[in-house]
Amino acid sequence: MTRPRKRGSSVAVIDIGSNSVRLVVYEGLARSLIPIFNEKTLCGLGREVQSTGLLAPDAVDKALTSLKRFRALCRVMQVGRVFAIATAACRDASNGPDFIAKAERICAVKIEILSGQREARLSALGVISGIHHPDGIVGDLGGGSLELIDVRRNSVRSGVTLPLGGLALQDLAHKSLKRADRIVREELDEVPLLTAGRGRTFYAVGGTWRALARIHIIQSGYPLQVMHGYSISAAEALDFSRRLRRLAAADMLADIEIVADARRPLLTYAALVLEHIIRVAKPKTIVFSTFGVREGLLHEKLPESERNKDGLICAAEELNQLLSRSAKHARELIAWTDRLARVVKLRETEEDRRLRHTACLLSDIGWRVHPDHRGEQTLSLVVNGNFGAINHTERAFVGLSVFYRYAGLSEENQPPVTMQELLTPAQLERARLLGAAFRVAHLISAARPGVLPATHFRSQRRKLMLVFEHRLVDLVADRVGSRFKQLARLVNRAGSIVRR
Repeated sequence: MTRPRKRGSSVAVIDIGSNSVRLVVYEGLARSLIPIFNEKTLCGLGREVQSTGLLAPDAVDKALTSLKRFRALCRVMQVGRVFAIATAACRDASNGPDFIAKAERICAVKIEILSGQREARLSALGVISGIHHPDGIVGDLGGGSLELIDVRRNSVRSGVTLPLGGLALQDLAHKSLKRADRIVREELDEVPLLTAGRGRTFYAVGGTWRALARIHIIQSGYPLQVMHGYSISAAEALDFSRRLRRLAAADMLADIEIVADARRPLLTYAALVLEHIIRVAKPKTIVFSTFGVREGLLHEKLPESERNKDGLICAAEELNQLLSRSAKHARELIAWTDRLARVVKLRETEEDRRLRHTACLLSDIGWRVHPDHRGEQTLSLVVNGNFGAINHTERAFVGLSVFYRYAGLSEENQPPVTMQELLTPAQLERARLLGAAFRVAHLISAARPGVLPATHFRSQRRKLMLVFEHRLVDLVADRVGSRFKQLARLVNRAGSIVRR
């Protein structure tokens, strides 16, 4: 049973970018943002700003028409609060103020024209909201500009803005890739903060870089189609960027059907910028983030106590509340597995514990699915979930833990090999262990609260015991015993049930 949304609790962001104009509506202002509507129009407001100093008239008309629809959609959806921002094209064009005045009359809200520094900061906050403990350089490539900023966990340093957005670069170079290459090289060689990226992560934000990631995912046969958190080595990204440029030189980019027509010509410029960033910054890894300026704007508006929460745990708690039979039972399951980990002396890092708790919260979200398909369907829901603060390896771990809870551990009923290959053998074994624990816990309790706290673990030499308090002894059965023995074998123990 889904929870009704409170009227007027939703928030929307209208983002007037140099290439696209977008409306995103979120269920509410929260640590884990849940988008309920997302629409964009590729208007190309910034395509002539560098050469003419003006927003193109046809682009302005297209943008204003889209804004009228967005405002109507906000009324229809009864959005509580609407925030509006504009970026490089509007701040650089001489007719930007006139366009913004018309746009504000349509939207009926004040539009914040972001400075380059402000845009860089919001991009960094977006990455902080969507990446767990980020450490590296954030690069937000839009149509009009490139923002670069250093981020370490929750700390944001000062950033820079450069006229290297796809449309701006195309305009400055008069569509000459050779000239564009020289412009990018000269601009990036003058950015000291890039040298701080050596050996760290470069977080690629922006629609055109996401398009590059989508192409790479498809061409490499990668098992997940999730853009957020997709990670490749800097060396691989460099090779891919150069390969894409060769395709452009051979006029073969038109064959890439998965990218919108209006964005396709900008792929080469995005690849060029990424190539030079890798050359100068020498990062270890490239991570693509779908969280950027819009999410950063809303993250900034949260109270500090909310900003400091773990975004993944918040998302898992939300799904637990919406989809599980008992939200309280999932929290009791966290405490139950905490006790198991202590008794068997399970070696866990802080990150291991975080993922175990996440899996506990998601362990019952597939109960409405047909029993024959609960494992695969829940695995798909987790690994493709629209939430952040989790990388792809972690998605696979949590998803497989819940898969094993439903599908069991038999050789005949295994998850896709491509999904297993995202984990190390040790991680895969830990997911099997956690799934086995869930199978015991849910069989004992039928996912009802108040049962698990009355069962206890005891260890004696190589024996692991599950102790039932007297009031629960009737829940003991052969099936419970066999599942518990299977769990005990995974920690190299003999298992037995004890009635107190």
